[in-house]
Amino acid sequence: MPMIDELAIAYEECGPPAPAGTVVLVHAAVADMRMWHHQFRGLAERYRVIRYDWRGHGRSGDPDREVSHHEDLLAVMDALKVERAALAGCSMGGAYAVEAALAAPDRVAGLALICSGLSGHVWPQEMLEQARERVHSSVPAERLARYRAGSAGHVDPADAQAMAEAHTLWQVAGPGRDRDALPDTVWEEAVDMCRLMFERSWSGPRAPERYLDPPAAGRLHEVAAPTLVINGLSDVPGIQEVSGLLADGIPGARRIDLPETGHLPPLERPVEVTEALTTFLREAVFSPETGCRTPEAPRRA
Repeated sequence: MPMIDELAIAYEECGPPAPAGTVVLVHAAVADMRMWHHQFRGLAERYRVIRYDWRGHGRSGDPDREVSHHEDLLAVMDALKVERAALAGCSMGGAYAVEAALAAPDRVAGLALICSGLSGHVWPQEMLEQARERVHSSVPAERLARYRAGSAGHVDPADAQAMAEAHTLWQVAGPGRDRDALPDTVWEEAVDMCRLMFERSWSGPRAPERYLDPPAAGRLHEVAAPTLVINGLSDVPGIQEVSGLLADGIPGARRIDLPETGHLPPLERPVEVTEALTTFLREAVFSPETGCRTPEAPRRA
């Protein structure tokens, strides 16, 4: 288990004895590494596949100082002796993958950016207002302010559940779809990961986050790695706009639009996403190779 600033980072890895390359999966802010279950198993037939939890997410420890998630990503690669890898990131996980590709281009063999964020991008006011109306209103304003400040002292499980359900409906299903658009298993897994995220982030003061400087939003033309952009056509429009920026701004980027798909395609459309990643890695990043071994249990430092 890698150690980053004396903080335990939980991870899993799987792959054949002689992998064709290494792939690192970087989860969304509303999730943890469980969202990659299908891709983790499927890609490991050919590649060494690593998935991990950000600080403050899943099984990883809580941050106690400033966080730079793209530096954490590179540090995970260092700790696992990965010199070069393809990075697949969803939501803000995609933003951190782009930052890593700009900070250390020689270490990134390829990028798969799924419903990705982008550091330095200013979200449209309409999107922020929609989030307030559809998501933040699910918890009384005074309590939500205390949670965000880390001064509540206790997180009411009902508040975390309500916020997780509202956020999943708005973003994972998408603002134009209802609860029934997601299969029960997808809904339950997405809500559970999101609930845990809120419980963790509300339990104490948030650590400040440091992004790449200068920010990635003005530097997409510098990305040299082969890039695949996957967009969910039912995702929040403001997030879909970022998919367009990435596809247009990164030289040679490929784009795939998935119909009737919200913010977490790896969870909602697992087969399609795994197939798209497999094709991209085979054609644009690595040469094909087969074989798989049984993955080890999650480990922690």
